[in-house]
Amino acid sequence: MVTKVVEVKDIRAQNSVLVTGCAGFIGFHLCRRLLETGFGVLGFDNLSPFYDEGLKAARLEILQASENFRFVQGDIADRSRLKAVFDHEEFGPVINLAAQAGVRYSLENPDIYVKSNITGFVNLMEEAHKRKVPHFVYASSSSVYGANQKIPFSEKDNVDFPVSLYAATKKSNELIAHVYAHLYALPVTGLRFFTVYGPWGRPDMALFKFCKAIINGDPIDVYNHGKMLRDFTYVDDVVSALVRIIKIPPAPVQSPSASSSAPYRVYNIGNNQPVEVGKLIEIIEQQVGKKAKLNMMPMQPGDVPVTYADVDELARDFAYRPETSIEIGVARFVEWYRRHYKL
Repeated sequence: MVTKVVEVKDIRAQNSVLVTGCAGFIGFHLCRRLLETGFGVLGFDNLSPFYDEGLKAARLEILQASENFRFVQGDIADRSRLKAVFDHEEFGPVINLAAQAGVRYSLENPDIYVKSNITGFVNLMEEAHKRKVPHFVYASSSSVYGANQKIPFSEKDNVDFPVSLYAATKKSNELIAHVYAHLYALPVTGLRFFTVYGPWGRPDMALFKFCKAIINGDPIDVYNHGKMLRDFTYVDDVVSALVRIIKIPPAPVQSPSASSSAPYRVYNIGNNQPVEVGKLIEIIEQQVGKKAKLNMMPMQPGDVPVTYADVDELARDFAYRPETSIEIGVARFVEWYRRHYKL
């Protein structure tokens, strides 16, 4: 499929960007980058206690130091609260990074995922099309590929067989988004993120847990005996891609060879260089200066053995490829971790 794009001249001319999930890991980094480059940001977040490390409050405090940042606390699953934002606030593009994350957590708390990732997502799409926003960008996930055997994973691959509820909700987002693009000509771009990591990351993610455990001398549960491959993608690379994508909404494609004529696209955002989890632990050990205590475990339900992003379409349409090596990214994370927790 050939992508036809039309660039928005300047998103600052549309006052600001609405970022849901602004106090989350990727949301925080995106907001900070937008603010640093002179854009206004309207942040929306429910400040969920999914993880309790004081990180969301600390991230939000940094963002609120900018006079170009405005914050509204609310849940995307609360339609009336969301409607009030769309009715009374000024912004142009919408970037939805609000979602209940975590594969394993979805096995124990499915209702939360349906409420946030499906009901909340539909609420946003409804308000966005009524507002006629110039570009709706949302976070999907590499988890939609399930246990695909073909690697690297391409946007053209079949993604009809998710292996976790979290993945199923993200696949649902892609289907719902296409419907709104088709019915209302709403320009929509979905982004399949591949294992994003970096400073200010989530405490439930492997890098954070491993770093904390090694520093404290605690054992690490290593699933699939450390043989899982993950396409670890540094958060600054993800944000660099996002900033490019926000400015260029997809246009309708009038081509008999295209699978859809709607203004709708999906891109992989990955490093295109998968790393074994065992290798990740070795790199953390080198940075921390201590050996890990390993508790080798079998594969867990909902996990997949490998994630590996084909990013050719991202490179073709936006002249960009993530490029931060795992060694550099982990070093930056460990430096931040020690500074933040005063170690």
